[in-house]
Amino acid sequence: MCGFVTLWHAGDEALAREMVERLSHRGPDATEVTALAGAPVVMAHSRLAIIGPDDGRQPINQGDDMLVVNGEIYNHEDLRAILGADEFESASDSETILHLFRTGAGRWISRLDGMFAFVLATPGRILAARDPLGIKPLYMARRGEGLIFASELKAFDGLGLVDIEAIAPGSLYDSARGHRQWYRIPHGAADAEPGLDVTATARELRLVLEEAVEKWMVADVEVGSFLSGGLDSSIIAALAARCRARAGKSALKTFAVGTEGSPDLMAARKVAAHIGSDHHEHAFTPADIAEVLPHVIYHLESADIDLVRSAIPTHFAARLARRQVKAVLTGEGADELFAGYTYHHGYVDDPRALADELTRSLGTMHNINLQRVDRVTMAESLEARTPFLDRDLIDFAQSVPASLKLCRTDADAAEATGPTTEKWILRKACADLLPHDLVWRKKAQFDEGSGTVDALQEALRMIAGTTGPVGRDVEGAVYERFLRQAYREPDMVLDNAGTWEADRVTRPAA
Repeated sequence: MCGFVTLWHAGDEALAREMVERLSHRGPDATEVTALAGAPVVMAHSRLAIIGPDDGRQPINQGDDMLVVNGEIYNHEDLRAILGADEFESASDSETILHLFRTGAGRWISRLDGMFAFVLATPGRILAARDPLGIKPLYMARRGEGLIFASELKAFDGLGLVDIEAIAPGSLYDSARGHRQWYRIPHGAADAEPGLDVTATARELRLVLEEAVEKWMVADVEVGSFLSGGLDSSIIAALAARCRARAGKSALKTFAVGTEGSPDLMAARKVAAHIGSDHHEHAFTPADIAEVLPHVIYHLESADIDLVRSAIPTHFAARLARRQVKAVLTGEGADELFAGYTYHHGYVDDPRALADELTRSLGTMHNINLQRVDRVTMAESLEARTPFLDRDLIDFAQSVPASLKLCRTDADAAEATGPTTEKWILRKACADLLPHDLVWRKKAQFDEGSGTVDALQEALRMIAGTTGPVGRDVEGAVYERFLRQAYREPDMVLDNAGTWEADRVTRPAA
C-alpha cells in the first residue's frame, strides 16, 4: 500500500513534497518526488513495500512515461509472462500497469485483477483510474488550468482547491478522452430459476471463495487476518489458515479487539483455537476511545456517526496487527454481497428489491465501509485486503439469487439464525469450516459485538462532560467538531464524505 500525489500543469516538486508528507502514514518505507523530463508533471510517492520490496521504487519512470500506484495487482505474474518478462525492470506488480498501457489495447485496464488506484503520465497526456469497487482511494482537483491527484483529501487541505471529486470506482480519467467507466457491477439476481441445484451452487461458491483468499494472500511479506469472531472474518481466517498450512508456512496470525469480556473477543478465541491460528487480542476501554477519537476522525475523513463507530474497533485492530505484520485480510464485502445487515431483513419477501439494494450498496462501498477500512488501517501503515471483493467472487455472488441469501427459516432449526436468516447460502457453503454455533450465530455488527457502543457512550460522556445518555445529535456534533479542529478546510472534507443511506432502495411496505 502507498500514498501518492500527482501535479499536472499545477505545481512544482516543493508542493508535491509538502502534500505527500501528509500521506506519509500510508508508506513509511520510502518517499520519493520525481518530475518527468519534457512533461508538465511531478509525482510524489510514499511506499509501503509488500510485493517486490527490494526493487519496487516509485514513481516508476521509464522513457517518456511515469507512473504512481497504490494497491496490489494479483495477476501480475501471469501478465508479466504474457507481456514478456524481458520488458520489466523490476519485480514490482505495479510495473505491469505501464506495460499493459503500452500495448495500446482498447480495454487494457480491464486485464488488471486486484485493488488499485494509479496515475500514469506521458509528455502530453495523463490518465488516472481506480479498481472496480474503489477499494483504493483517488481524488482529483483542479488548480487553474491544471490537475492535482492525491490518495487522500488531507493532501489538499489548505490549498484552496476547487472542484474536488473522487475518481469513480471502475473508471478511468484520460485528459485526452475524458471519463470512461471500464467496469460495471453486475446486477444481482432475484429469484432462483426452476431446478436450481442449491447444493451445487453452495459448493461452487466455496470454490470461488477459496480461490479469492489464496489470490489475495499473495505477498512478499507475511499476511495476517482480522478476526472479529463474526462469520465473515472467521470464514476468511479459516480459509487463510488452510492456505498457509498447504504452503508449509507458520500458523496464520489473527487479531481481535473489543472491550474486556465482549462477545467478539470470546468468539474470536474460539475460532482461533479451532483453526489453529497464532492469536493476538487487545481489550480497549472508554478512556482509550476518548483518547484516540480525534486521531480516528482525522484519518477517517468523515464525521458520519455510523462510520466513526465502526472505525473505532478497526483502529485498535490495525494498531495491534501492525506490530506483527504489514498486511491483513478482512471480511469486508460479505454483508453487501450476501445480505448481512439488520435492515436487509425487511426485504425478505421481495428478493428483487433486495437484489437491487445489494447492487446499490456494493456501488457505494468506496466512500463508506471501504473508506473506513482503507483510511484507518493505512493510518497505522497497515495494508488491508478484502477477498470478498475479488472480481470473480463478485461476479459469481451477484449471480446467486437473493432468495438464497436472505430467506425465511424455522427459528428452531439447527441451520437458522432466527425466523429470517441472512447470508444463508454463504453459511451453507462454509459450514464445515467453523463450529456449528458460530456458523449459525446471530449477527452482530463489529461495533456492537466488540462492545464499542457501550464503551463509546462512556467515552462521549467523558468528552461532553455529562452523566446522562449521549444522543445521536450530540454524538454527531462531537465528531464534526473534532473534524473541523483537525482541518484548515473542513468543509472540503465534509462535502466529499459519503453517508450510509445515500440513494438506498426503498424498503417494501410491511
